[in-house]
Amino acid sequence: MCDTLVALGNSTEDGSVIFGKNSDRDPNEAQVLRYFPRMEHSEGETVKCTYIEIPQVPETYEVVLSCPYWIWGAEMGVNEFGVAIGNEAVWSKEPYRETGLLGMDLLRLALERAETARKALKVIVELIEKYGQGGSANPNFQLMYHNSFIIADPREAWVLETADKYWVAEKVRDVRSISNCYTIGERWDLASPGLVEHAVEKGWCESRKDFNFAGCYGDREMESIAMAAGRLARSMNLLRENKGRINVELMMDFLRDHGGGGWDPWTQEKATICMHAGPGVVSNTAGSYVGHLTDEEHLHWFAPSSSPCISLYIPVYMGGVGVPEELSRGEGKYSEDSPWWVHEKLARMIHMKGYSRLAGEVRAEIEPLQKRFLDEAYGARRECLGASGEGRRRKLREVTDRCFRAAYEKYREWAGNVAKVEAKERPPEKYYEYWYLQNYAAGINV
Repeated sequence: MCDTLVALGNSTEDGSVIFGKNSDRDPNEAQVLRYFPRMEHSEGETVKCTYIEIPQVPETYEVVLSCPYWIWGAEMGVNEFGVAIGNEAVWSKEPYRETGLLGMDLLRLALERAETARKALKVIVELIEKYGQGGSANPNFQLMYHNSFIIADPREAWVLETADKYWVAEKVRDVRSISNCYTIGERWDLASPGLVEHAVEKGWCESRKDFNFAGCYGDREMESIAMAAGRLARSMNLLRENKGRINVELMMDFLRDHGGGGWDPWTQEKATICMHAGPGVVSNTAGSYVGHLTDEEHLHWFAPSSSPCISLYIPVYMGGVGVPEELSRGEGKYSEDSPWWVHEKLARMIHMKGYSRLAGEVRAEIEPLQKRFLDEAYGARRECLGASGEGRRRKLREVTDRCFRAAYEKYREWAGNVAKVEAKERPPEKYYEYWYLQNYAAGINV
């Protein structure tokens, strides 16, 4: 389960493109941040993706990627040209392949090979048509799905929805979001050859007149299990209600959203944009990203942790600046040297000891600290506009490192404070049992 959002320049406060995504995964699956510089490759070289090996291109572009620790590809990421992509699991009536390219592999390959959103779309559909989508997206059990994407750059954005080797694409006009369901119906801008004819042949419709991509190709039962409709409606409402005033801070708020009103993970039985796993919701937001896509020094904000509602977004720049190496650490078991697990321990303590009160106290400190990060990052960006070389890289990296250190010092401080808090009430039995088993499997003591 995931949610991806985008607002074009005609809908944002400053005329830029603003992109956002929450990656929702298994609760014990650390999501790490990886940086790769621009690289040249030898003729005949291949690249080993998660399950299959394909020919490498002569040059791959600089990327920052938010990745489930065991996967070659990424849930979301950005390249040096400001192309940002987020993918979603979708379920279709088309068969699933035992092996092939994961949607996350397709995402990384497109970022490494495309200078624009339109070219990234072309890279993905060509790879799908040649190699197919396939393989399990979970390391512990078989989880098969197809993929949808929002692909954006500083000038435009596209929604791409796929069902095995069939696909449709819609150019974004103002604001758009996707969740774990098909959203393109009777109208689109681009499509794979034979799309309608295949649906007619399968008996999903009678002709082009009654063809609807979502209706013909989508598996509605799986979409219902994924609780996609409610999250999609919520994200679209947030975008539409705020057209003309959407900025980076507001996009962060969207990704921290719990649906409005009172909310507590002990009693929630529905998925929200900021997702918390429990007996009725199987996925947990494992990482979050906001991209401020401009033609100048674009700036990216990653929350490399679960629960964006109690997380800080850290600034990341392109152009050889890189990210702290520590953020690439983390697997399926608790580790003190993994920043992802440092925050995860804090999040689980807050959930088990009383989210409503403790999360409120943490958020009260997060707000001014996040504002400080934004001021520092944009101040450095202004100073470095038009600059290049080692001086620029060093100045911007200092900002990234300083914000990273400050965030994780706070997470450890808050964890120490929460550890001293006495839980005044025990969580509901089914909630307690669910997290007891998750914590046992992860080797974490909260």
